[in-house]
Amino acid sequence: MKVLLDLQYLNVATSGIKTYMMELAKAAVAYPHPDVEWIFTHDPDLQAADQTFKNPQSKIQRLNYHMDYFRWKEFQLPDLVKKHEPDVLICPDFVSPAASMPCRRLTVIHDAFFWQMPKNYPKWWRTYFLNLIKKGLREQTEIITTTEYSKQALKKYLQNKFPVSVIYQSPKTLADRRDSGFLQQSGFREKLYFLHIGTFDKRKNLPLLVKAFGDFLKETGSDFQLVLAGGPGQSKQMNDFPIVEELVKTLCLEGKVVLPGYLSDSQVKALYGGAFAYVFPSENEGFGIPIVEAMGYGLPVIHSDQPALLEVAGGAGLASKTGDQQDLAKKMILLSQEKGLRDDLIRKGSDRSEDFSPKIFIDSFHQIILGTGN
Repeated sequence: MKVLLDLQYLNVATSGIKTYMMELAKAAVAYPHPDVEWIFTHDPDLQAADQTFKNPQSKIQRLNYHMDYFRWKEFQLPDLVKKHEPDVLICPDFVSPAASMPCRRLTVIHDAFFWQMPKNYPKWWRTYFLNLIKKGLREQTEIITTTEYSKQALKKYLQNKFPVSVIYQSPKTLADRRDSGFLQQSGFREKLYFLHIGTFDKRKNLPLLVKAFGDFLKETGSDFQLVLAGGPGQSKQMNDFPIVEELVKTLCLEGKVVLPGYLSDSQVKALYGGAFAYVFPSENEGFGIPIVEAMGYGLPVIHSDQPALLEVAGGAGLASKTGDQQDLAKKMILLSQEKGLRDDLIRKGSDRSEDFSPKIFIDSFHQIILGTGN
C-alpha cells in the first residue's frame, strides 16, 4: 500500500499542527510497516525550517502565502498524486485538493473551532478556509480527528457525510539536551513556578489564569511564579498577549508572572523539568497536547473540565471548572498544600502518558490505511 503524506504546511505551521505533522513523519520512519510504503512530499526538517512565509509583516506577504498554498493544494499536489500513484493521500492540515483523484483521502481535521468559535477568526479568512475544507471533502474521503469530543463536533457540523475516526497523537519529541543553566539565568527556582506553554490565543483563557494566580498568591503568601511561555495569538481577534501584559501591570505581578516568549527545545525541557505543576485552563481544545507532554515529564496537571481535556487526561489530572477563576485558584492552592495529591497525580500522569506513544500513533494510522482497525 503506497501512502503519500502532504507536508507542505510545515513551512508555516506552529504549535499543535506542526507537532502533529512532524511526529507523524518521524513515526512513519521509525516504525515501518511491511505493507505500507510512505512517500513524503517534502523533507520534514527542511520544510519546517523554511522561512519564506513565516511571520508575514504585510497584507501582500500574507496574500502571497495564500496564493502559494492554493497553488500547492489545487495544482502541485494533484500532479504529485499522478506521479506517485498512491493508494492513499494523507493531508494533515484540514485541506485536501478539490480536484478529483483516483486514491483514497485521509484528511486530518484537528478540531471544529472554525465552526464553534467564529468570532476568533477574521470573517473573510474563515469563509475562505472553510470553503477550501469543504471542497476537499469529496469522493473516497475519510476524516481523521484527535478526540471523541472533536469527532462528535465534526459529525454535527459536517452532517455525518463522511466517516470520522479518532487517532490519539503523540507529543513532541524534544531531542535537544536540557539547558541546565536556563532556569538560574532566567530567575526561576526549581518547583516554585506554575507553567503554561503555548500561544496566547483567546480560547486558552490565559487572562483568567493570571487572575487566578494573583488570588493564589494572596491566599498563600507564597513565593511562586507563573511562567507563560509562547508567542502571541495567530490573529488580532485571537490574541490575548496585550491583555495579559496589561493585567500583569494592573495586578502588580511584575516578576511574579513571567513571559519569556518562544523558547528552544532545550529551554522548554528545562522548564518542564523544573516546574511545580502545569496549568491548562483552555475553554476549547481539540486535543490538548501540553497535557500529555507535561505528564510525560512527571508534572501534575491542572486542566479545565473542557471535554477534550477530560478525555485526554483520563482522570490523571486535576480538573477545574472552565472559566471559573475562583475554582482554578482553589485547585492551585490545593495542589500546593497537599503533597500526597501531587504525588498521586504525578504517578497517574506518568501512566497515562504511555497511551500516547509514537508507535501507538503510527499503528493507528496503519490500521486505517490497511483497513485492519476495529
